[in-house]
Amino acid sequence: MEPIWFKPMRAWPQFQKLKKAVRTAKGITLINGMSEVQKCHFLASILYPPDRNGILITYDEMQAGQLLDDMEFFFPGQTVLFPPREIMLYHTAARSREIMGQRISVMERLAAGEKLMVVAPVDALLVPDVPPDVFRQSRFRVTEGEECSPRELSRKAVQMGYERTSTVEGPGQFSLRGSIFDIYPLSSEKPFRIDFFGEFVDSIRSFDPESQRSEERVETVAVPPATDLILDGERRKKGRQKIEQSFRRQMQKMRKDPDFDRSHLESRMDQLFEDMNQGMTVDQLVNYFPFFYEKFASLLDYVGTEAALILDEPARILEHCRTASGEFSGHFIDLLLQGEVLPEQSRIYGEYENLLADAGAMHSIAMQSLPRSSLDFEPKRIQMVSSRTIPSYHGKLELMAEDIRYWKGNHDSILLLSGNRLRAESLASSLLDCGLEAVVCPKMEGNILPGQIVIVPKSLRKGFEYPEGHFVLVSDQEIYGVRRKKAPAGKKKKKLDPFTDLKVGSYVVHENHGIGRYLGIKKMTVNGQERDYLDVRYAGTDRLYIPTDQMDLIQPYVGMEGRHPGLSRLGGSEWQRTRARVRESVKKLAFDLLKLYAAREATSGFAFSADNPWQRQFEDSFPYELTPDQLQSLEEIKRDMESRRVMDRLLCGDVGYGKTEVAIRAAFKAVMDGKQVAVLAPTTILAQQHYGTFVSRFGDFPFTVQVLSRFRKPGEQKAIRKELREGNVDVIIGTHRLLSKDVKFRDLGLLIVDEEQRFGVGHKETIKRMKKNVDVLTLTATPIPRTLHMSMVGIRDISVIETPPEGRFPVQTYVTEYNDSLIRDAIVREIQRGGQVYFVYNHVKRMARMAERLRLLVPEVRVAVAHGQMNEASLEKVMASFYEHESDLLLCSTIIENGLDIPNVNTLIVYDSDCFGLSQLYQLRGRVGRSHRIAYAYFTYRKDKILNESAEKRLQAIKEFTEFGAGFKIAMRDLEIRGAGNLLGAEQHGQMAAVGYDMYCKLLSETVQGLKGEEPPKQPETVVNIKADAYIDNSYISEENHKIRMYKRIAAIDNLSDKNDVEDEMTDRFGDIPIPTCNLIRIAYIRALASSLKMTEISQRGREVRMKMQDSSAVAPRTVMILLNENRKVLQMGSSHPPVFRLRVKEGEGPETLEAVQNVLERMEHLQQNESHG
Repeated sequence: MEPIWFKPMRAWPQFQKLKKAVRTAKGITLINGMSEVQKCHFLASILYPPDRNGILITYDEMQAGQLLDDMEFFFPGQTVLFPPREIMLYHTAARSREIMGQRISVMERLAAGEKLMVVAPVDALLVPDVPPDVFRQSRFRVTEGEECSPRELSRKAVQMGYERTSTVEGPGQFSLRGSIFDIYPLSSEKPFRIDFFGEFVDSIRSFDPESQRSEERVETVAVPPATDLILDGERRKKGRQKIEQSFRRQMQKMRKDPDFDRSHLESRMDQLFEDMNQGMTVDQLVNYFPFFYEKFASLLDYVGTEAALILDEPARILEHCRTASGEFSGHFIDLLLQGEVLPEQSRIYGEYENLLADAGAMHSIAMQSLPRSSLDFEPKRIQMVSSRTIPSYHGKLELMAEDIRYWKGNHDSILLLSGNRLRAESLASSLLDCGLEAVVCPKMEGNILPGQIVIVPKSLRKGFEYPEGHFVLVSDQEIYGVRRKKAPAGKKKKKLDPFTDLKVGSYVVHENHGIGRYLGIKKMTVNGQERDYLDVRYAGTDRLYIPTDQMDLIQPYVGMEGRHPGLSRLGGSEWQRTRARVRESVKKLAFDLLKLYAAREATSGFAFSADNPWQRQFEDSFPYELTPDQLQSLEEIKRDMESRRVMDRLLCGDVGYGKTEVAIRAAFKAVMDGKQVAVLAPTTILAQQHYGTFVSRFGDFPFTVQVLSRFRKPGEQKAIRKELREGNVDVIIGTHRLLSKDVKFRDLGLLIVDEEQRFGVGHKETIKRMKKNVDVLTLTATPIPRTLHMSMVGIRDISVIETPPEGRFPVQTYVTEYNDSLIRDAIVREIQRGGQVYFVYNHVKRMARMAERLRLLVPEVRVAVAHGQMNEASLEKVMASFYEHESDLLLCSTIIENGLDIPNVNTLIVYDSDCFGLSQLYQLRGRVGRSHRIAYAYFTYRKDKILNESAEKRLQAIKEFTEFGAGFKIAMRDLEIRGAGNLLGAEQHGQMAAVGYDMYCKLLSETVQGLKGEEPPKQPETVVNIKADAYIDNSYISEENHKIRMYKRIAAIDNLSDKNDVEDEMTDRFGDIPIPTCNLIRIAYIRALASSLKMTEISQRGREVRMKMQDSSAVAPRTVMILLNENRKVLQMGSSHPPVFRLRVKEGEGPETLEAVQNVLERMEHLQQNESHG
């Protein structure tokens, strides 16, 4: 069925004539007179049905983002963005691949024959791409049952730009383990696992990169290249020869030029050739594209000659290209003299004239709002379309009803967009009250007749009217004053497995022996059996070999970033004393929290009313749909508010994750019941930002919002305090000024505290007093660890928002040597597009000198300076002026880490990034990329600086973090520890450092359970000593981290389901399980069974296995009787105390012995369960 938005266009003869001309004849048709969204509708109507590709080219990224949203309305699922590739002519140590992934995904879908509507800024088409035939030949497809060699597949993957790793965690990676080949195609949502049987593909399954477990089985998988530049051996060799020739020519040509930096070019080329010899990744060679390909291609070669090409505002595209081309040429000449580039590299930025020539040979449309004469082409046809914009009604339906009557009288088809189904029904009912009948159509397909009103529960940026085409579309933006956008949910943060980061030299914590240093896995033969042991060094020369079946007793030590713990001494009482001290401290903390919790349970507070229609109307007026995490948190908060119990809830989520909107809805609920709301912020500037947000959200409702801060004059502050006392202010926002004795409330119902840990001790005490009988919602931007969250259930109410709102463009990240020219380019480009820059420089004493250096480097830029040693008033003044865009670049220390959300800042430069922790860099990078623009992060390090070993490692980690997000785990770990410290306070932070984070959480959890009377019954530690080789061989799992993780999984086996799960995972990830590993799994299962049956020891002596019980009451007499009767030939029970079962087995048969013991224990467990149920 045809879409409803297309029906009226079918009945418009002038449009039909134009559509036929565009679709059949080639050349450029110029269409004048339409507004933004109308262009997209007109274009979609011409391209309907979507039986050919369309490529919509516009002048910048921001406009591309808006057009993408609009076109998605008309062609959902077929509209894609093709972002521009950054031209980065400087040498970079690493760059992020998200943008390249987006580009390759579009090329892959087009190469596969999909019909797409591609939206692209013009810059995306002016950089070279490989020809489509090379791209298609480079793709490979693997199908179940086909003959194929895993080694050949690995060779292909490397040639296509994939990186070989031990574990596939991110796009662009592959791994080969025995007969299992894992690959994460750059254009795919999930990675794939290809299992081989000899030289044949046995199975293909998608898998979860987090758990590494297989999911759905598929018949075939297509793998596109993982790089913009596809090079086989021959092309790479010829390209290198051309680079060498160009280098020699340039050195000869410029030998007498005094401005030419000869030595820099020499070192640059030496570095390049050395990198190429060492198998440099293709990503780094993309700047040398002209040496590898004589003839370039662009996306136009991928869409095909029958595609429709659309130029949005061609005059602005031309203006942009001229400016960009001029800047590139000037910049390139500077780089030539600096010895940074070779002459042929100037071809890396294409010419707009070539694009126009291609447009002339295709089915092309140029669309502009106003006719312009300065165009660089001769259109074949010119068409003027008369149009009108729709006024904003802001919810005043009687005004809209008047216009609708006029349109009905004109026989116009009227399409109204309501945003959602609830609003559609309500709108239809309201129009009926005005004497206008409307039909609600749940989908976009359907019919619409002249004079008919149809309401569809969809959303669009703007509406439009075609007076000649008798069609009117009114968007929800015009009807209600806000537009309902679906916030694209980002991926949830990964849950962390600490053992994936355990390396030789890492600190570990043993439950009984304390902190040691892990030295690796050692295979040892004890009593004739081969086993693996963890080699751990303690203080002095002490060594401990921990059997891998006791892995559950050790954890990696996770403490404070950059601090190393002292090693414990084996056999001493020091560790036990440390544990006892921490347990005591934890007990006090848990007891205090539990007491507070109990006191709140006993205190009767105000029970707020359930949501009313006003609340729903207020929530509907928010332009975005909430993420599932936001909805869950809001539900928990409302439940607390509606109960008699006083609320004290912590809401965690990073800056920009949507905590404020959740808090605003809670505030509205409180105000609806006549209560006052206080919002407490740690800084004046944050208070101002909250004030602006609250005022704009509460704008359509008769409530008063005020702010009390230094920005208000004394007279104004006095008046606000008076109004607050008399109850004429509904929401008051402020800094610690709100906690002063002269601030009195008439009826405070809700206190919202932003970042409580940033207030001083005195202020916290005041907050604590206020908390006693008022509902409190505390917001924090530091992530809280899941383990800590779980261990505090029942003593602290915590809601967590883990889903980030995902921007259209990712943050393009570079790791590079500091270079004045590069920094100048990065700053100037951001300022030219109207943005602002953060320059992070953590040397406060030398900051004034750096500011001067930047002012000389970019004299046209307004530089402001901010750091933590400034007094609060000065700092806030600087931040406020930067927020108001009175300065362009903020030279600052890491104070911006937890700072403001400023969407206009989209470039971040970090000086000496090797001196920062990964968590800091992760947090800093999160400050940019909050708008419809590509954001840039430059992590720089100083040229030729001698890095110490830990900085070298950190730099390597930053590179990984940039390219694949692997270092993300470490960053998150560090952040979570910081979050734990913030939540629990300074003293607990110290206790955490003493025993390590994981041990701390375990002690806290046990203590809380104990205080709540939920202590689990203690089961005996069972020793199992059966003659069988039990280890994971290197030929099965060669990577030590994987091996440790699997040992950990095996040690944690608690029942048959766990055993089966471990076996499934190992078979899935590493192939068929060898006998020694099967033995290991079975021993772990036997230990779990024996422990639940209260056995203390199972040991083999010759042909006898002895199973020792904890005491006589451990097993029921009836169970013993049945068991002995069923196994009378092989099983006996001695009369000793505690009782011992003796099982006869064959000598030297490890697997058979284990099976026999397992069978006896499983039968015993079954009989015991029957006894307890009987």
